[in-house]
Amino acid sequence: MSAVKNVIKDNYNMMLLKDYLRKQIKDAGFSHAEISKTPTGTRVALHVTRPGIVIGRKGSGIRELTERLEKDFGLKNPQISVNEIEKPDLSPSVMCNRMASHLERGTAFRRATMWTMKQIMESGAMGVQITISGKLRGDRSAFEKHVAGILPRAGHHAEVIVDEDIAHVKTAMGLIGIRIRIAIKEKLIPEFELIKEKENKKKKVEKEAPVKKVEEVKVEGDVKVEVVKVEGDANKAKSESEQIAIEAEKMKTIETLEEDEASMK
Repeated sequence: MSAVKNVIKDNYNMMLLKDYLRKQIKDAGFSHAEISKTPTGTRVALHVTRPGIVIGRKGSGIRELTERLEKDFGLKNPQISVNEIEKPDLSPSVMCNRMASHLERGTAFRRATMWTMKQIMESGAMGVQITISGKLRGDRSAFEKHVAGILPRAGHHAEVIVDEDIAHVKTAMGLIGIRIRIAIKEKLIPEFELIKEKENKKKKVEKEAPVKKVEEVKVEGDVKVEVVKVEGDANKAKSESEQIAIEAEKMKTIETLEEDEASMK
């Protein structure tokens, strides 16, 4: 097999693996996975919003996941580390999955779009663009694009500060595609900045930054899991389904364009 075919095969296997992880640990708020090969095995870094769901009771979840990665995907001696995402609302993949879940529950697509944009902007994003396409209203396919804030679309800044992800969801009307692009302020490097302002900004970040705690959970056998937890979010939902249910109730307060038009008649 040529080198080109090997690269294609590896990329295809990585795509299948990430699709599997997206479905398997969906309730843990899966964002993305970083996979790297080492002399001792394969290191898999999972970025999720709730590490406890991935690990499971007494390490049962992580042990089952390790066996699956080794048998079904051929990873040699997988070493899994679980990292908690500091700001889930600024992760395009997490927000794509949440919006897809809302559409699966029967929420109107514009209401779900407006709620998602509101959550992203309130979390401190510089700008956001949500594109939704597919069978939105009838038999014909259509698409809508919603933008808020400042979002660079080309050039160096667009490559550096803009993250994006795509998700697909099956509804009663048909298949719907969701694409979310988020511009993050923290990635923007200013050309000029006063020394005093820089020091004040640094002190403010140190005060507001959540405390990270690294733990190592030993599971039966040779499996070791490294968990990076972010302290300070004790009141958050225990799972993604619980988070989506809470958001669905709050989402009812948002007025869509259709409701505004109906009130004017």
